[in-house]
Amino acid sequence: MLAWRRELASPAPMAIPDSVLAAIIAGTATLSASFVQLRSALLREAAAGRSSSAARRRNRLQLIILCAIIGAAGVCGFALSQWLTSGERAAQGVMQRELQERVAEISRTASQLELTRGSERGDIENGVLRRIGSDGIVVMATVGPCRRPPAPSPAAGAATANPQAAGSPASEASATPARACTEAEASPVTLCATIPGNASVSEVALFSRAADSEAPWSASRYLPGQESGEARFAATYSESTPEAGARQVCQGFAHWSTDHARIVRMVVRYTLPA
Repeated sequence: MLAWRRELASPAPMAIPDSVLAAIIAGTATLSASFVQLRSALLREAAAGRSSSAARRRNRLQLIILCAIIGAAGVCGFALSQWLTSGERAAQGVMQRELQERVAEISRTASQLELTRGSERGDIENGVLRRIGSDGIVVMATVGPCRRPPAPSPAAGAATANPQAAGSPASEASATPARACTEAEASPVTLCATIPGNASVSEVALFSRAADSEAPWSASRYLPGQESGEARFAATYSESTPEAGARQVCQGFAHWSTDHARIVRMVVRYTLPA
């Protein structure tokens, strides 16, 4: 369409219509004949200048009439050319207006198509986001067992004081195993899901099970703040400030068991405004 506009905007080569060309030829012939007659009249006046005053007056009158004829011929030729080309100018103006109207109509159609396309894209995106919010955003993580160094025992201190007895079997048997972790010593894990900035959280479902367990997730659901198997989710979730059209919903989890790892799962469901 832009190429078409450039073609319309580029100046077209000037072509002289046949009617204008005929008018020019006729006017040129008339002027040539008039100039020839004027020259003849001037020559006659010069020759008769030596005769009588009546002849001079008659020649002057003829000269005036000849000049009037030449002026009238020029005016009539110009009027004739304008009349002959008026129809072509009117047709050209009509065609130009039709082309301008067609270009404007094409521009309006392109704008409407662009607006329609943008609206449909927005509706599709909103539909996808609504379906994702209904199904829920799933976030999972694996948390390893709690590990803390073994506490020093009195036997270990005695073995240090008596180097000869440090390598005996009795000293090795007296080593103390690693102590169990407490909830305060557990390293918390935070699960975060990204949702649209204008969405409202409708549900945050929490799940946890042992890493080697095959139990279904429906049987491993936790309530916020509930403790089970030396593990606990935080009592409430947190939401970040919307940024760039999105925000995060985060839930904390603590696991202090030293026996096995756990898999945690969070499902965030949300709704969008109408």
